[in-house]
Amino acid sequence: MKRLKYKKGRRIQPNHFEYTGQHKDQPIEMQLFVYNSESYTETKNLSLDKVEIDELLTSEDVKWLNVHGLHDGELIKRIVETIGIDVYIAGDVLNVAKRTRMEELENALFFSIKSILPEKGDANVRVEQISFLLKDNLLISFQEKRGDFFTHIRERIKTNTGLVCKKKNDFLLYLMLDAVMENFYITIEKYEDIIELLQIEAKVNESQDVLVRIEKCSEDLNYLKRSIIPLKDSLFNLKSMQDDNDFNGIEKSNYSFFSRLHQKSLELLDQVDYDINSLESASSFYFSAQSHRMNEIMKTLTIVSVVFIPLTFIVGVYGMNFENIPELKAPNGYFITLGVMFVIVLAMIFYFRRKKWF
Repeated sequence: MKRLKYKKGRRIQPNHFEYTGQHKDQPIEMQLFVYNSESYTETKNLSLDKVEIDELLTSEDVKWLNVHGLHDGELIKRIVETIGIDVYIAGDVLNVAKRTRMEELENALFFSIKSILPEKGDANVRVEQISFLLKDNLLISFQEKRGDFFTHIRERIKTNTGLVCKKKNDFLLYLMLDAVMENFYITIEKYEDIIELLQIEAKVNESQDVLVRIEKCSEDLNYLKRSIIPLKDSLFNLKSMQDDNDFNGIEKSNYSFFSRLHQKSLELLDQVDYDINSLESASSFYFSAQSHRMNEIMKTLTIVSVVFIPLTFIVGVYGMNFENIPELKAPNGYFITLGVMFVIVLAMIFYFRRKKWF
């Protein structure tokens, strides 16, 4: 899993508008969707115009401004300034090294979330920050690059399917957060397939490569967990705003949807914890199997050594250079000694077998 470079993100000053991500070659595109329960319009390749934005803010229709590409810091700053939000939020949009968070502003809401999705045909995953600004009837989404996270939402709006066209932009925010959270399920499902294979290999494969892969998978899951925890906290704070009479950007009836998202985040955490425990079990089994194999080897070597101890003693006695050793002159001494040694070996093997030592 590719890690985010937090060191650079910490050096960025609050009012310094610099994109800290890696997708600096992505073309910047803006699309505007304006809809209500009866009509729908879509404007592609939108250019920022203050008069147009002011008109949008006063319109009763729901507006969704989708921005692809964040490397133009001045453009992001102008968008934030145009809709009357504190300009430091533009810095938070551009600084993708920051953790997931939710912030209640004056008559507005800011929410940033990490999207983690596995690469196709690769063991890695791609991490992207998506930020949202909710104000009046306008919702702005900022994506680092073009993606297909919200394709099904666009289709619902175009075909006037479901509740999205009957509700305000707070419900649209719920749908978009839910779509991003689905990526976590896809990623976890991919790692669960890997874990299943590792659990099998840990039982049959003696190679250290299995342990290396277990540790790498565990590191990736811990990174997922660190991404989900601030999401859970942010969603809890968001659903807790129901009792706050100062912010009216979310309808009271829609807070139940954000409560569902919070419940989803708890489910994600439980699943990641379970998968991490499964990896720890696989790792423990691998070490236990290795220890058992080593014990078997040591037991075999010990038995061989014990068998040869009395034989070595006999050889040592009759290998001494004293002149008066009567047995040395016996005509059948050699054969008798070999026979005694053979009987000792058989007796010891029989004893070991009786004790079930091998």
